[in-house]
Amino acid sequence: MENTEESSPLRITPTVQALSSALRGKRENVPDASRVNGDRIFPDPEKLWFKESSAKNLRNRDFLSPTTMLNTLYADGQVPPAVMSRVLSLHGCGVLPVAGGEVMGEGLRVRVDRPAAFGSVLAGGATEYLKPSSQKQGCVVINCPALHPKPNTLTPETLTLGQLRTVLLADHMGALLRRQGFAVSYCPTIPEDTNIITFLRALGINWPVAQANWTNKELEEKIQAALENSSYRQRETERGRRTSGGGRKVEEENEGALRVNLKQAFQEEGLLGYDPSLGTCTVHRESVSHLAQLDLATANCTVPMATVLHVTSCQDEFRQQQIAVLWRASGATHTQRHLVCGPVKTPGCQLTAAQYLQLRRGQMKEASEMKYGDQVEGRCVYACQTWDDIIRVMTSATVRFELLSTVHTSPVTLDVQREGGVSTKGPRGGVFVMYNCARLHTLFDSYERGVEKGLYPEIPESSQLDFSALKEEGEWLLLFNYLIPFSELLDQSGQALDFEGGGARVNIKTEQICKFLVSLSKDFSSYYNRVHVLGEPLPHLFNQMFCRLYLLRALRELYHSALDTLNLPPIRQL
Repeated sequence: MENTEESSPLRITPTVQALSSALRGKRENVPDASRVNGDRIFPDPEKLWFKESSAKNLRNRDFLSPTTMLNTLYADGQVPPAVMSRVLSLHGCGVLPVAGGEVMGEGLRVRVDRPAAFGSVLAGGATEYLKPSSQKQGCVVINCPALHPKPNTLTPETLTLGQLRTVLLADHMGALLRRQGFAVSYCPTIPEDTNIITFLRALGINWPVAQANWTNKELEEKIQAALENSSYRQRETERGRRTSGGGRKVEEENEGALRVNLKQAFQEEGLLGYDPSLGTCTVHRESVSHLAQLDLATANCTVPMATVLHVTSCQDEFRQQQIAVLWRASGATHTQRHLVCGPVKTPGCQLTAAQYLQLRRGQMKEASEMKYGDQVEGRCVYACQTWDDIIRVMTSATVRFELLSTVHTSPVTLDVQREGGVSTKGPRGGVFVMYNCARLHTLFDSYERGVEKGLYPEIPESSQLDFSALKEEGEWLLLFNYLIPFSELLDQSGQALDFEGGGARVNIKTEQICKFLVSLSKDFSSYYNRVHVLGEPLPHLFNQMFCRLYLLRALRELYHSALDTLNLPPIRQL
């Protein structure tokens, strides 16, 4: 029978939990230490240990329990031998193997058995490290209010940068949640012959479309009837009472209009976190159209209760809360959460989404021409990727990283005036990430050419390699900070949606994938510039070269997996 502990992917969280359990042991057996009123103080288990991440600290430790924690647990911070023995013999499902530990001035530091960790992660091709640690079930509808029809037809020229941010975030969230196992659909459906669909496709966004003459009239009539019969509808007598006395209020323009008491609706329905000033709302045609689109998007859900995630700008949040409560008043019972984006600022200049994309594309083309010269034409560069394809993807990467690398509730400030606003060099976001991904493809192309020329043998099976050859500090940093933690990073968006309570708003660390990729690219670039991976074709050097190729092959797949959540295809040659 297969050993579950040995076959389980290594994870950071289970390791920290196991270290905490080993350090605390049974409470009643812990020696005397700090007390308050005779009661023992036990620190939060999650704060007992810290995973190191800086290259400086990783030279002598991988996990640290600070002296302050040890002083809380033990008299004078002295770790008993039995406890130290438990720490050094750590084991369990997903737990990193421990090579040693010692108490120093900063606390109890633990070192991982690095060759064993390299072998465990890389031997299986790192597949288990490139996906969420667990698969979830359920149906999520990503609703993007910015794309719903308004009184005037939506075009790229009328789409604001703040709205573009919500569209990109909706696209990113859908990809993340689908990776976790959720069935994801998008709202609204847009007629396929519109300019906005062409614009979205230029950014790599495949939004659902319908035929040009498609209508949702039947569902709209159903929604209208449901609101007219809703118990939250404001009757004429109620309206008269509200407008009589005190002063005179003229309502001729709303005479006969359908109005719904939203405050009563969210209070009686027990909806938390909604603006108390919602009051009553006049139901307009575009509101009914919006609700009908939501009904359509949830109609195909395979579960009775879906989660609808409204991704909206802070300027439109109040209006979207009105829509959400209106939908509830019409009889919809699905869980609704609001992911709210901060504004996008362009000091000294006002740009629409179309102008911004055009600006960045022009800058990307100019930067590419300066670097690669006249070869930047429409010809095929690699595997049928033309320069037009490359510039389109690099432009999309630039835009996505500029708008998604900031905490979603915070404002984004764009520099749209500086000459040469996009560079192919330097750690400046999307371009830098795509460039380093392309370097990995170039490396393996060079290796394959070396194999064809007879310089190098084929990469052997992992069982034939000695991973203790991976001693360069950058190699462990890439494995420990990126390959191993990635699956837990993917878990976080689904966990936030699962959280009950806390109101209508949901806060998800949507910036983490972009920041992860930029940080990965900085550390990989530093390593790649320092280490010559494809060395002299000498047999005694092959083991180390193959171990490095195993690591970098896993790293290449990590790039692909992370970029896939941003709907960015890799660039294979630059």
